Amino acid sequence: MTDQTASHLATPGATTPQRRPRPKVMTLTPRAADRVRAIMASKGPEIAGLKIGVKKGGCAGMEYTMTWADRIEKFDEVVEQDGARVIVDPQAVLYLLGTEMDYKTEKLSSTFVFNNPNQSGACGCGESVNLTPARQD
Repeated sequence: MTDQTASHLATPGATTPQRRPRPKVMTLTPRAADRVRAIMASKGPEIAGLKIGVKKGGCAGMEYTMTWADRIEKFDEVVEQDGARVIVDPQAVLYLLGTEMDYKTEKLSSTFVFNNPNQSGACGCGESVNLTPARQD
């Protein structure tokens, strides 16, 4: 195809449609980012980030999972905030959309806490949750 042929196929003044910005899967509070960053630093440069997921289990139906990842897989979602890197398992994305990850220190324990708008319930011990996938509008 010559330049002359191609030029008459283009619509004058046509623009490419604007894509809607992708929502962030998760956000981290400053406390959570500080803690993830500190643990990553102690683990060394071979750690790619903290990988977050969900799995079936517990009395409420699902549990959050957290592991250290040494690489980012092809379909992983990566959230980088304040020097901390969280990697979200692709199978967990719809369950975690809009979630805020926090880090709380109480008298006898310190733990990551997930403030998840997709959570519809939790067990009494706090180890498992009932999650529904986020709606894809």
